Amino acid sequence: MILHVPHSSLTIPPEVRKELLISDTELSLELLRMTDWHTSELFELDDHQVPRVVFPYSRLVCDVERFSDDANEPMSMLGMGAIYERTSDGRPLRDRLRGEARNVYLERYYYPHHLKLQELTGGILSNRNRCLIIDCHSFPTIPLPCDRDQSPYRPDICIGTSIHTPPELVRLIENACREQGLSFAVDRPYSGTVVPQKYLSVDQRVKSLMIEIRRGLYIDESNGVKLATFDSARTVIRGLLLRLLGVW
Repeated sequence: MILHVPHSSLTIPPEVRKELLISDTELSLELLRMTDWHTSELFELDDHQVPRVVFPYSRLVCDVERFSDDANEPMSMLGMGAIYERTSDGRPLRDRLRGEARNVYLERYYYPHHLKLQELTGGILSNRNRCLIIDCHSFPTIPLPCDRDQSPYRPDICIGTSIHTPPELVRLIENACREQGLSFAVDRPYSGTVVPQKYLSVDQRVKSLMIEIRRGLYIDESNGVKLATFDSARTVIRGLLLRLLGVW
């Protein structure tokens, strides 16, 4: 098993900050909205030696969950491909990078992350002949303007799937949520789950499942500060991960 944590960081290098067109106050608000707060703490099984791939920069620097080619990325229509040009509410974030400038940016931030995930996946396949990737996220209680799903109802847990997701793993997480009194939905309000490009659609030894937890369960969404319920939320996530580890 691999835990993939792509959106937990608040870090923006100084050279990237210079490119951004919004004020410090606006940037703080955008980070509040777009960061998967504390997921690097919520999703970990170090005591079971489960490896993690954690992106060290904010998704405002580069979103490693998007396809690198905007032609393949639906969110690029909103200016939110791998390199965001718009904020979550549609305001200009940075001037568009083109050609070699864009390639240099991807080489610096995007490709090293995906290479790490790919190599780790390949190593596990060599040793075990199968690999399960858990895509680890959180999501806001109130939909963002850029969200496709604008329904006011949002479950406690969102389970994301793809052609690399075994139905039995979905059922396992659904049952675990029921046992803990958690509401859940499959592929809503968000869908999909990460698979390294090398294995995507061509190697069914690689399985993947996305688990997203609603932020209102563990933080004050007005400032990102942990609530008293943070430890219980971490226990919930740990329980879900251990269920998966136990059958995988």
